Amino acid sequence: MGALYWMITVIPRGRAEAFLTHYLSQGKGVNLVCLGMGTASDAMMDSFGLESREKTVAFTVVTWESWRSLKRTLRTEMELDRPGGGITFLVPMSSVGGRKTLEFLSGQPYAGGEESQMKDTKYEMIIAVANQGYMEPVMTAARGAGAGGGTVLHAKGTGMEEAERFFGVSLAAEKEMVFIVTRSEQKNAIMQAITEQAGMHTKAKAIVFSLPVTSTAGLRALEDDPEAD
Repeated sequence: MGALYWMITVIPRGRAEAFLTHYLSQGKGVNLVCLGMGTASDAMMDSFGLESREKTVAFTVVTWESWRSLKRTLRTEMELDRPGGGITFLVPMSSVGGRKTLEFLSGQPYAGGEESQMKDTKYEMIIAVANQGYMEPVMTAARGAGAGGGTVLHAKGTGMEEAERFFGVSLAAEKEMVFIVTRSEQKNAIMQAITEQAGMHTKAKAIVFSLPVTSTAGLRALEDDPEAD
């Protein structure tokens, strides 16, 4: 399976349906979609040929091999390189909460020992995706394991019908995501608590994974040395 990456695509809102259809045709049917707003000045928008500040942000999970293939089609078929076409980038994933979740996100059978792990990061960002309206049990579980708090985003899932193949249940399209930054040594306990108390066997139907964080500011309560980089 190899390492997994969170692919983030930021595109003009009017092109969202075309991109999601393209991802589905490339075997990337599981996506989370949020609405966004660009902040470029009018002069910058004119310079880059941008027509609207309204954006769609799409998230999906890819392997490096699938990214190489997808990157080519984004340039040739979706014209991502043209002015105003959008942008997509990868963030390495460091861990996933559970074998079934790993198979669901990657779309591939699990093979032991393939988890990507960046052991030299002091902090990690845990991301939990749950059914809309069930973020409270997710955060209750996270706080009970030592998390300080989180930031919630509303999203819509596509390709959720794939869940039945991996989990044996149907998932609702309306989702909420919570971002929790924590020390790396607390990550496993928090992810395990969310999985056990708000996982796929509960109404929250939460899946959870983490991304490495290389540096932070504003987290003095979590730091041993406030002056450290």
